[in-house]
Amino acid sequence: MNALLGFVVLYLLGTLAIGLFAATRVKTSTDFALAGRSLPLAMIITTTFATWFGAETVLGISAKFVQGGLNNVVEDPFGASMCLVLVGVFFAAKLYRMTLLTIGDFYRKRYGKTVEIFCSVAIIFSYLGWVSAQVTALGLVFNVVSNGTISVDVGMLIGTLSVLIYVIFGGMLAIAWTDFIQVIVLVVGLTVIAVMAGNLAGGSDKVLALAQTNDWFKFFPEPKFHDVIFFIAAAITMMLGSIPQQDIFQRVMSAKNSKTAQRGAVIGGLCYLAFAFVPMFIVACAVLIMPAETKDLLTNDPQRVLPTLILNYMPFAAQVLFFGALLSAIKSTASATLLAPSTSFVENIYKNIRPGLTDKQELFAFRVTLFIFACCVLVYAILSKGTPIYEMVSGAYQVTLVGAFVPLVCGLYWKRATRYGAIASIIFGVLTWLIFLATPLGKDFPPQLAGVLMAGVGMIGGSLISKPHEHHAHAAADHHGAYGSHASPAKAH
Repeated sequence: MNALLGFVVLYLLGTLAIGLFAATRVKTSTDFALAGRSLPLAMIITTTFATWFGAETVLGISAKFVQGGLNNVVEDPFGASMCLVLVGVFFAAKLYRMTLLTIGDFYRKRYGKTVEIFCSVAIIFSYLGWVSAQVTALGLVFNVVSNGTISVDVGMLIGTLSVLIYVIFGGMLAIAWTDFIQVIVLVVGLTVIAVMAGNLAGGSDKVLALAQTNDWFKFFPEPKFHDVIFFIAAAITMMLGSIPQQDIFQRVMSAKNSKTAQRGAVIGGLCYLAFAFVPMFIVACAVLIMPAETKDLLTNDPQRVLPTLILNYMPFAAQVLFFGALLSAIKSTASATLLAPSTSFVENIYKNIRPGLTDKQELFAFRVTLFIFACCVLVYAILSKGTPIYEMVSGAYQVTLVGAFVPLVCGLYWKRATRYGAIASIIFGVLTWLIFLATPLGKDFPPQLAGVLMAGVGMIGGSLISKPHEHHAHAAADHHGAYGSHASPAKAH
């Protein structure tokens, strides 16, 4: 084992120990899914920041930036960061007061079981690409630091196990604790690397001059209909499509109160946007430091630009810092994206099949589902080898954008929204999206934008032609109980 791989293994063992220690405090399913709704502001900030700062931010966004400038990364980090800001401003307080365990619980309370199941399936399905991107990156890290001794596939397996073990025991509480440490390692590590890379490139002024010369700071598209609508579609894919995501919901709802939930999401989103520029800066430095190698890698394997720069041009201490930061980014995202679909499946699908679960049985079901989903993700990641990490991530949010976003917004802000409107919204949105994806129509008009527009049409039309119904919490009581399986009347909104 080489020294760098040894440090990577020690780091993985350290985070595993922190996660397992946190697991000793998990006693109930609410502890497991929402960290007992007890996290302070600092932890909400770090855990929401960590929601997005994953493999695609370090390896994907940075490469896309030097390939096409800021216009090429409007979806992430710009759309992604604004998603967290919008969650904090418009959604966090309202959802927090409802004391829900999952975002799917909202759809059940507002529209009934049918919408709950359909939206939950869309949410669960959307996680395959996102988690697979993190698993793929873990495989790449082990392959690089072992000089090819560990294959990418074996690296994926080792990386998945390193995350799965502490999540399966500690749930959201373990994720929050490890995120707190990992974000500190991430920020310190990448900041030091950025300073070193700037020095190697001849100074930050030369890097900025290169960016201006290549027009990398250009953000807005050409004033042409085609360019503008595809720009808008890219911006809203993660900005709006990620709002009804279970992992964001879990992290925000784990706060100790509604104000903490609001502030944590907004601050976490703004911090993410600011710090996402650091990997972009480092890759821009790489263009000056190793121009020929960077050009070749950007053409054939852009995800390896940063690792190649670090391994070939920086001292051992910097290599340890970089791969520690990279692992922190990947693991912090992978952990929550493994937990989220598992809790959604148990709470919103399995409990409709097997009502009346005790809290202990539900906790066991969470863990079994988590293991099964991790196995599915690993297989999917291996089969998807060769797909760029950025594309794997960005494609995941189109499902929830067209199938779950409109029912959530209208359910919170439009009293006239009905169950039939929500069902029509899901059907119109998903079918339109699939039609545009499968036909040449998608080349002229973005499928996700067509889908979300038709979802809005379905919601308005379906709600207006159907009879208004009672949608208060007590009217939606079912096998979960009148206020959801983990809420109390005193807290219900």
